[in-house]
Amino acid sequence: MARAAAGWWSGLSGVVIFSGSLPATRVAISDFSPLFLTSARAVIAALLAVGLLVTLRQQRPAHNDVLSLLIVAAGVVVGFPLLTALALREMTSAHSLVFIGLLPLSTAIFGVLRGGERPRPAFWLFSLLGAAIVAGFAISSGEAGSLRGDLLMIAAILLCGLGYAEGAGLSRRLGGWQVISWALLLSLPAMAVTGLLNLPLTWHGISPAAWFSLGYVSLFSMLIGFIFWYRGLALGGIAGVGQLQLLQPFFGLLLSALLLHESIAPAMVVCAAAIILCVAGAKRFA
Repeated sequence: MARAAAGWWSGLSGVVIFSGSLPATRVAISDFSPLFLTSARAVIAALLAVGLLVTLRQQRPAHNDVLSLLIVAAGVVVGFPLLTALALREMTSAHSLVFIGLLPLSTAIFGVLRGGERPRPAFWLFSLLGAAIVAGFAISSGEAGSLRGDLLMIAAILLCGLGYAEGAGLSRRLGGWQVISWALLLSLPAMAVTGLLNLPLTWHGISPAAWFSLGYVSLFSMLIGFIFWYRGLALGGIAGVGQLQLLQPFFGLLLSALLLHESIAPAMVVCAAAIILCVAGAKRFA
């Protein structure tokens, strides 16, 4: 019981940190291209991760862990950051955050496929209900979005769910921060080259807010958040703790309103409140 509780609290800490990711990305792409932003955040986080691995003298992963680490890198280091950055060129961060409500279902499905978990049937009821609420809102809302942007967000959710589930399984053997650190290290060469090929034409005129946002997604979204998140998934279960992501739109909407001064439609608030109830139900039957 104590182990599961520690997992839920650790997972919640990760969700709170991740809640700032999409609003920060929305600010950053005003001055940086999606490709540069994706590669820069990965390179910065990878350099910090290398420092941790070397300083704490971590043993290298086994050969049979490399493929799983590459899947993690493809999902959460490259896929999700790049696809969301591209999507946010066509929608507000508030609109994009509603799609995060689909992430728990994606994570739970891959937790079953890749992690061997078997939640009770009632869990799927609450999980599907939460996803349906989010999908219904996305379909009915015609503002601040586009079909292309919505499809990019859905693809990002699928890749992220796979990366979360794969990383959670590895965390039980390697540790949470070690998983994201090794995944970042494996992606470093490709991300460094991508970053150099997509450097801004000029560094003049880049706003302090864009630099701050780059720092946030590099340090917190790409590294620190995963330390809490993977630990939470490993201790509390992929499917169960993954439902905490249903809270991320609620936190993110508040940040979008407070920091970006984006308008929050009443339907968004109702949607966020409904998915909180789905989290409570899913937690009980996970």
